[in-house]
Amino acid sequence: MPPNLECRMYEPRFPEVDAAVMIQVKHIADMGAYVSLLEYNNIEGMILFSELSRRRIRSISSLIKVGRQEPSMVLRVDRDKGYIDLSKRRVSEEEAATCEDRYNKSKLVHSIMRHAADTLGVDLEPLYQRIGWPLYRRYGHAFEAFKLIVTDPDGVLDVLTYEETVVGPDGEEVTKVVPAVTPEVKDALVKNIRRRMTPQPLKIRADVEMKCFQFDGVLHIKEAMRKAEAAGNADCPVKIKLVAPPLYVLTTQTLDKDQGIAVLTNATKICAEAIEKHKGKL
Repeated sequence: MPPNLECRMYEPRFPEVDAAVMIQVKHIADMGAYVSLLEYNNIEGMILFSELSRRRIRSISSLIKVGRQEPSMVLRVDRDKGYIDLSKRRVSEEEAATCEDRYNKSKLVHSIMRHAADTLGVDLEPLYQRIGWPLYRRYGHAFEAFKLIVTDPDGVLDVLTYEETVVGPDGEEVTKVVPAVTPEVKDALVKNIRRRMTPQPLKIRADVEMKCFQFDGVLHIKEAMRKAEAAGNADCPVKIKLVAPPLYVLTTQTLDKDQGIAVLTNATKICAEAIEKHKGKL
């Protein structure tokens, strides 16, 4: 029997009232739109047409479309019947941005957890109960824990435990505290987390035109190129190559976008100063 890989992303079975959640529109009925709550294992909710917009509605199709994913505000939750009423018009831009950011992080965490469960041939929910949801509680979001696991898996995973009830030799139940993460689970998780979350270096480039018509102009250009490359550092090495006279390209690779832009800007400035000393132009 294949493992059950369906599970909500968060520990509570239902969202809280006034929380912004990510939904996907399933179909449109006479009174409103039926939607799935993507973070809560696709449980069903409904957005009444009156909750679509603060403005006068001229066309329903322009406000909501089947298949679209967007944030909505939870208005009411009937936990017994499983009814959830939502509103699109009550979500502020700030709440929508926060919801989308949280959902994108949760979706990555869910994908990693689901892959681990599938690889190990175990149900997904017990894996969440022992690892995923405790990390949400401990770090605010499991995404933050997964970032730490890239470099320090033991420090994050080895402290997780859960209580297990077993029957003792005398026939009585005994509760034991056992490690939540077995070596097999740790190996599957860490491999997938490192594959999916290790930062990839960004390649930044600047295209420039450099000319020098003085005697030995070629030598002056080469000197300017060497000075530009010397402006780089270990984290942001700078390389400059000839494309076709007078076009040159400066490139760098870095994990820090802002630092890379700053280093490349400085290298371009140094290159310009060096060539202008010999009446050249960049």
